[in-house]
Amino acid sequence: MYLQRTIEKFLRKAARHFPVILITGARQVGKTTLLKTLAEPERKYITLDDPVVLQLAKTDPALFFQRYKTPLIIDEIQYAPELLPYIKMMVDRTGKKNLFWLTGSQHFHIMKGLTESLAGRVAILHLMGFSFSESKGEGLKVKPFLPKNKISVKDALEDRLSLMDVYSHIFRGSFPALHVEPEMDWNLFYSSYVQTYLQRDVVEIINVVNRISFIRFLKAVAARTAQLLNLSDLARDADISPNTAKKWLSVLQASGIVYLLQPFHTNLSKRLVKAPKLYFLDTGLCAWLTEWSSPETLEAGALSGAIFETWIFTEILKTYLHNGLEPSFYYYHDKDRKEIDLLIFKNGRVYPVEIKKTASPNRDMVSVFKSLKRLGLNIASGCLICLCNDILPLMNNVYALPVDYLFKEF
Repeated sequence: MYLQRTIEKFLRKAARHFPVILITGARQVGKTTLLKTLAEPERKYITLDDPVVLQLAKTDPALFFQRYKTPLIIDEIQYAPELLPYIKMMVDRTGKKNLFWLTGSQHFHIMKGLTESLAGRVAILHLMGFSFSESKGEGLKVKPFLPKNKISVKDALEDRLSLMDVYSHIFRGSFPALHVEPEMDWNLFYSSYVQTYLQRDVVEIINVVNRISFIRFLKAVAARTAQLLNLSDLARDADISPNTAKKWLSVLQASGIVYLLQPFHTNLSKRLVKAPKLYFLDTGLCAWLTEWSSPETLEAGALSGAIFETWIFTEILKTYLHNGLEPSFYYYHDKDRKEIDLLIFKNGRVYPVEIKKTASPNRDMVSVFKSLKRLGLNIASGCLICLCNDILPLMNNVYALPVDYLFKEF
C-alpha cells in the first residue's frame, strides 16, 4: 500500500526545472518508494546497494552510463561519488531537465561533492518519516504551519485525538513500514533499524571497539530530546571524549536521526542562551532507545513532556521540508530561564509557538512572548499547542490550539 507524500507536489515541480533531483533523508523514510511510485515508465531504477553495480560505478563510471541510460533513478548515490563528474558532463552536454533522480541517506558523504559538481543543476529535497497527515492518507493536503492571527473558537474539530491516540502515534514512530504494515513488530523493527544503521552508516566512521559506546551515546542523545545540547554531559554518559561526542553527533545530524534547533540571538542582547536545542527526529526510535515498552508507560513516564514536544516540533518541521521549504526556525531562551519552544520567521515577522503537555492552558504559559518585544522583533500571531479540547484565546493574537489543529484545514 502506498500513502501519498506531501513532497510529491514539490518534486514534480522541481523536475520541470532541474536536470538532477536529490532526495536526502534517514534510512527507510520512503525515499526509494516515493521515486519508484512517481517515476515515468521509461525511468530505470539502479541501486548502489548492489555490490556488482557499485563496483562498476566506482571503477568505470563511463561504462556505467553506457550501460544505464537516462532517465535514471540512482539509489544511495553517496556510495559512488565518482559518478558525480559524469552526471555533470551529461547534464551540461544535453541541456535537458529531469534526467537524474538520486537518493542519499548520508549528507556527509554527498553534499560537498554535489555542491561542487552540480551547483545550480540539482534540486535538493529533504524527506522525513510520515507526518501524521501522511500516515492517514492526507499528505497532499498539508501546508506549512503558521499560527493564524484570527481563529474562530467555533472552528469544528471532529474526531479529536485522545491522550492515548496521541501517545500511541508518538510511540509507533514515523517510519512508513510501521504504518503500511500494521502487523510489523515494533521492537523487532527498531532493533533491526539500529543494527542496520550501525553496520551500514556508522561503520566507516567508528571502529568496532566503539560500537557499544556508540549505542550508549545514542541512548543518551534520545534521553535528552527537547533539551539544550550539553556535549560534556553526553560525553560523560557515553564514556567518550567531548570531541568524539561532537563528531558522533554530527553523524546523527547528517544521517537524519537528530535535528539541532539553533537559538535566536542578536548583537543587542548578551543575555540569550546560545547552545542549540536537540530533537530526535523519530519519536518511536527515541522511545525504543530509552526503553519504554508501551504508549501507556511512555505517557506516564519521565520522558512524557519532552517527547510530546519533540513530536509536535517534528510535525511542524515536516510541513515545511515536505513542501520543499527550508524553514527559518529558532528557539528563545534567556539567562532568566524564559523560553519559547519555537520561533518561526517568515516575511520579516516572527511567529512564537509554545508546546506543552497540558489540557489546562492559561495565559501565564505564553506570557514570555512579550519578551520578544524588547528585541525589536516584528511579532505576528502566536500559539500554544497542547492537549486542550477546544481553541482558546489566551492573549491578543495568541491562542491555545488542540493537537488536532495541526492536521486540519480551516
